[in-house]
Formats: sequence, structure tokens, C-alpha cells
Amino acid sequence: LNLPATQPQQAAVSPDYDTALKTLRTAYPDKTRSWRFEVTNDAGVIPARYYNPKETAGEDFAPMMVWLTADGTTVLRRDFWGQYFVTWVYNLHFRLLLGKTGGIIVGYLGLACTYLLISGLIAWWPKQGQWARQLRFKRKANKIGLLYDWHKTLGLFSAIPLLLLCLTGVMLALPKESRFVLEPVFGQSQFANFASENATSAPPVISPAQALAIARQALPDSKGAWIETPDTEGPRDHYRVRLQVTGDPSRRFPHSYVYIDGVSGEVLEVFDYQQQGATNTIMNWLHPLHDGTYFTLAGRILWLLTGMLTLALFVLGIWRWMLRARYI
Repeated sequence: LNLPATQPQQAAVSPDYDTALKTLRTAYPDKTRSWRFEVTNDAGVIPARYYNPKETAGEDFAPMMVWLTADGTTVLRRDFWGQYFVTWVYNLHFRLLLGKTGGIIVGYLGLACTYLLISGLIAWWPKQGQWARQLRFKRKANKIGLLYDWHKTLGLFSAIPLLLLCLTGVMLALPKESRFVLEPVFGQSQFANFASENATSAPPVISPAQALAIARQALPDSKGAWIETPDTEGPRDHYRVRLQVTGDPSRRFPHSYVYIDGVSGEVLEVFDYQQQGATNTIMNWLHPLHDGTYFTLAGRILWLLTGMLTLALFVLGIWRWMLRARYI
């Protein structure tokens, strides 16, 4: 993030989302629509996002990213998604820097990888009584045999996590197609039904901090994740607060929402993760499984190594094929 060092006394300051919103409205007067605040465990910084800024108009996903001091009075940094390294790498991985078209390509490439993994397991699968032989690593084999043994051993070691990574990646890249497959078996997808039908031009009276408190009362024992403020130009005159409840595998991007009237503070709808049905539950697990955030540090390291093994398997397979075809 490369943010300036915060003062020691700021570490104990609770995030002030109300002041932060006022600061953002003053610093960026043209950004009059909805802001999203991330509720984090870092008491030193308030991350905020402004979706669809005019600076990145026409791009598929490029919100303005802002970081403020915990007291909300000072903007520490502003940037745009995709224009700094971490988000650029994310876009490359998820959509090949090609927007929605890139996401579709990634999804079908993931299907191809899944096919290669399954077909490789089928090709290796031992006949009855030959399991010990097939699992043995032949250290004195010729180069072709040695490459086969390395490819086989690494493939067996990483088969289950690689299959999980491929399948979750495909479903994340192709969500509509995934729901189409899941719904006949696990039931229809559930979505929030709330729509602001009687929007008014009255400015919101409820502050972001009040909205978060109201949302947590509506979903007891929940943890705040995001506060989305009312849109002062559009038809949405309500807060949308995103929270994590018991059983939800995702901390940063959980799947429960509370919709709150920006003027009266009335709870308009509660969309609870625990009541969303089997199809939603499967879809909600994809992200924390794919990026390893559900696991401990050891599990995330395993995920990293598994991803690196994908390249090793590809190189070993191509190398062995070229030797057998006498290209080298």
C-alpha cells in the first residue's frame, strides 16, 4: 500500500466513517454518488471506493480507491483499480486485461485445465494389483522415464488442490453458467428482493456509523465488512451494509446484506447468508476457497505452491512429449 507512517497515537483511534464521508465529499466534490467504506481490523486506515468514476469511464471495473486516516480527516492516497501493481496483477489473472471477454476466456481455459487434470489421472490410474508399481519413483530410469515419474509424482501430490482451484476458478469466471448447472440440482439462486420504489431527493440523515450499528442489530453477532452510502444523484436512497455472520466463509467479502433507509433508519430488508439456499451457499464458498482466505497461513502457502506446480507440470509434460517426438 505504501502509505505514510501514521502517528503512534492514531493506532488507538476507532475508524470515523462519518468524518471520512465528509472529507471525501469535500476533497472530491464531483464524486456525489455512493461511496463504499471497508470495515477492517486496521485501526490506522479507512479504505474507501467510488465506483464508476468519470476518470475510468468505459472500463469494465475500475473504481477510484482512497485511503484515509482513522479519524477520517486526511486523505492518505488516491488511485484507480488496475493502475497499480496488485490490482493490475489481479486483472491479469481474472480477466487477462480484456474485461468481460477475458473473464469468459479464463473460464473456458479453466475447463480445459480441468479436462487435462482428469484425463491425466485416468491415463495414470493403475490396474488391479499395480498400485505399488505405479506409485514407485524410478530413480534410475532414462530421461523420458524420469520426466514421467516427476510429472506423475507432482501431479498426484497436487491433483486434489489443483482440481479445486480449477473448478472454483471456472465457476467464479462463469457465474451464470455455473448457476445454470447448479440450480436444477440444488434449487434456485436467492437474491435480495429490495428495490427503492419511492425514492426521494431528501439527503440522508442517518450517518455511516449509525447505519453500521443498525445493521449489526438486525443481524446479531455479525461483523461489519462494507458500508455503502446512499446515492445522492440516483434512485437509491438507502444504505447497504455488508456483514459476516456465523458460517459465512468469507471475512472480507461476506454474503449478508442489510438495507437501511437513509432518512428514517428503518431496516428495509435483511438478506441473511444462513437463509440463502444450497446454490447460493456453493457459490458463496468459491472465492474464499479459490484464493485460500478460508485457510490458515499454512493452507495459503500450500495454495501458492500448488499454483507454482501448475507451471512445473506443464513444462515437464511438454519436455517429455518433445523427447518422445524427437524434437529435442
